[in-house]
Amino acid sequence: MIKVTNIRKSFGTLEVLKGITLEVKRGELISIVGASGAGKTTLLQIMGTLSHADAGELVIDGQELTKLSENALARFRNQKIGFVFQFHHLLPEFSALENVSIPGLIAGRDRHEVEQQARELLTMMGLGERLQHKPSQLSGGEQQRVSIARALINNPAVLLADEPSGNLDSKNRDEIHRLFFELREKLGQTIVIVTHDEKLATMADRCIRIEDGLIA
Repeated sequence: MIKVTNIRKSFGTLEVLKGITLEVKRGELISIVGASGAGKTTLLQIMGTLSHADAGELVIDGQELTKLSENALARFRNQKIGFVFQFHHLLPEFSALENVSIPGLIAGRDRHEVEQQARELLTMMGLGERLQHKPSQLSGGEQQRVSIARALINNPAVLLADEPSGNLDSKNRDEIHRLFFELREKLGQTIVIVTHDEKLATMADRCIRIEDGLIA
């Protein structure tokens, strides 16, 4: 599902990624770990087309991405990649249902179809009674579950998560961890998680450790 080949990335004179090659199978859940500054978030952002590599190739779901225009990349990102971040980035003036629906509407899909799918996803997340609640009316764990539902609304090929439980207490953290594995089982979702949480990292099918810009 994901193939990165000899990915390199520098910021000024600092070479952060020094030639990363990695494949992720369809339906696989992998974790990426490493010390702060090792390059794991940079790698995830390149996989998600949010950042450009200086060299190397990126293929997701059979599509080579490094030579696409910005507009083509934006369309691919909207339709094929779901993102979950440490901070949920929900829009405060919109309800949970509206927040989840927005990427589907941006994709030009039918509103009724998108809202129905958003209801189903939020119900799967245990939020069926919270559809009309705004982010300020939800707990941290609930907000993160809304952001996961939002990431899934366009049936992405890949779900990328950057420290998805890093801002949660232990109870909510464990619930979010379980949720990722449920999504893999129910939806066959391919998931890549950058985390400092060793418990989550060792639960994954594979744990990839990055040290000094290379896979250790």
